[in-house]
Amino acid sequence: MRWLFFLLPTLLLIQGCSTPSYIAKQGWGQLKIQWNGIPNEKVLADPKVSDEIKFKIRLIEDAKKFFEHYFTHKGGGIYSKTTFLDSRAVTWLVIASRPDRVEAHEHTFPFMGSFPYLGFFGKDDAKDFAEGLEEDGLVTWTRPVLAYSTLGYLEDRILSSFFEFDEVELVELVFHEMFHTLFFIKDNVDLNENLASYFADALLEEYYLDNPTLKLYRRNQLGHKVLGKQLVRMALELRAEFDKMRPNLSAEKANEHTKRFVREILLPVVRTTCVEQGWIDDDCPDKEEKWNQARFAALLTYEEEQDFLTDLAKSKELSLRAFFGQLKTWYGEWKKGDQKEDFTSYLRRQKS
Repeated sequence: MRWLFFLLPTLLLIQGCSTPSYIAKQGWGQLKIQWNGIPNEKVLADPKVSDEIKFKIRLIEDAKKFFEHYFTHKGGGIYSKTTFLDSRAVTWLVIASRPDRVEAHEHTFPFMGSFPYLGFFGKDDAKDFAEGLEEDGLVTWTRPVLAYSTLGYLEDRILSSFFEFDEVELVELVFHEMFHTLFFIKDNVDLNENLASYFADALLEEYYLDNPTLKLYRRNQLGHKVLGKQLVRMALELRAEFDKMRPNLSAEKANEHTKRFVREILLPVVRTTCVEQGWIDDDCPDKEEKWNQARFAALLTYEEEQDFLTDLAKSKELSLRAFFGQLKTWYGEWKKGDQKEDFTSYLRRQKS
């Protein structure tokens, strides 16, 4: 599940944060990515570039064209240039949670809304930010990010970090990020991510049809989905336990409880699944020190709505294009209303 999360609010790097230094550093990082972009045709003509990289660049271009044609949506110069990074990841994402909760700590910005994480182009900057949050009593989780979207505000580059993905993963990544440029709901990161994931996954069926490449990917993906559901279930279980233990739940007691939960409940399940699937190293999330309340909160941020969206789409018996059209109609109706409920709640009512 190497690409479970995507860094969405790159606009924060441009339009706002609480300190000028953040704006300067992240703005400079984004500008470097833009300036260092090399036209794809030049990269493809370079004999020093490997055939594998050239294959993936062509694949990205093809996936983009397919998406544009399918949704009659022009992506402009997105993915027309490639930027080679100095590191494996393009950014580092920091998620925080209060020790006595399994709930992402939100950062609110004028005109942009609230986000359950922040991204940093510099690994040291992410580390410093996380340490600052920890000094304020929060628990943090920091992870590398290989892809993100600027939501169509800039011409996104193909990044060398993309090349770590396998073929189908890469196509799904393009569909996911392109969807963010097609449809975006302000102040609702959870739903934006889950909608992009839903449509990207469904569009793979249209792109590959009966290609055995997709069938093999689906078989390998099944183990990740099973484990993902188990992890979400356990995150919800820990959240419920904390709810019962408050208000007499200190930070120290919460941290001790989480460590016991990870050691006695989560890791046995994870390790058994990894052995069954033959996963090793980064493919198996079995390192005890990498699990805390913030990581559990991240799981819920991005995974909780997947089944709901799938069930909603099935209940309407619409094609993927028609379902997207219906989604836009619902969103328009919701915006015209009093908006006393969020759009996620509004969508839930459409199933009945």
